[in-house]
Amino acid sequence: MSNHAFIKLVSRSKQQTITLDELKDIFTYYKTITSKTGDQLAWGYGQAAFPYEITPSPDGDEHWFYLKGTVPGYKYIVLGVGTEQTDTDSQTAYIQVTLPEGATHGDKGKANEFVKFLGKKLEAEVQLFNERTMYFYKR
Repeated sequence: MSNHAFIKLVSRSKQQTITLDELKDIFTYYKTITSKTGDQLAWGYGQAAFPYEITPSPDGDEHWFYLKGTVPGYKYIVLGVGTEQTDTDSQTAYIQVTLPEGATHGDKGKANEFVKFLGKKLEAEVQLFNERTMYFYKR
């Protein structure tokens, strides 16, 4: 059974909408900053911090993509964007992070790390895989 986490872009978030390309750009930024950390440490931290390659959905759907593991111990994480209707007739954008069946413990650890990173970067509300909620926006 797959497991899900959500990053919700609430009214106090840095932005209220997000596209798949913007999400890919955030992961590119993440790879860049971790690689720079590795350069400073003279260690290949970038590969250890992001052992995935960004892969588009095979059916061409523009609402999700997946991270495919590039080293043993990591298989895949699925990420998608969407909106949900709130009770005040407005839309709330969200990012869904899914660990499909067959995902490893390494995938779950990295997915938790990515979810928290996205929450901090976007100042969003995060519902973790264990259904606990973290608030990264100013309250």
